[in-house]
Amino acid sequence: QVQLVESGGGLVQPGGSLRLSCAASGTIFSINAMGWYRQAQGKQRELVAAVTSGGGTNWADSVKGRFTITRDHAKNTVYLQMNSLKPEDTAVYYCNADLTSNGTPPMRYWGKGTLVTVSS
Repeated sequence: QVQLVESGGGLVQPGGSLRLSCAASGTIFSINAMGWYRQAQGKQRELVAAVTSGGGTNWADSVKGRFTITRDHAKNTVYLQMNSLKPEDTAVYYCNADLTSNGTPPMRYWGKGTLVTVSS
């Protein structure tokens, strides 16, 4: 079994910062990529940022220059540092990981999400 557990969400004022963490646990052979998606109320889930095992990154234009994604390979953990937060960043943030477990083909796993609210 594989689990992804997010932490670090909460309420922050506009212009503030938050750091999200996501740790993958269980029987994991290799992780190809880890990333973050978000879903605001009434909207579709969208990519925020992702990082591959080789360090390549993919970003949503709306967060470029404000958010940073990093990965700790030894801990199977990915972080999302969010700075200069805006009310439009309010959403449930979901972690995902494309990984191989028990010799099966790579699959995408999801966390349960953590709520980020940007409001004064």
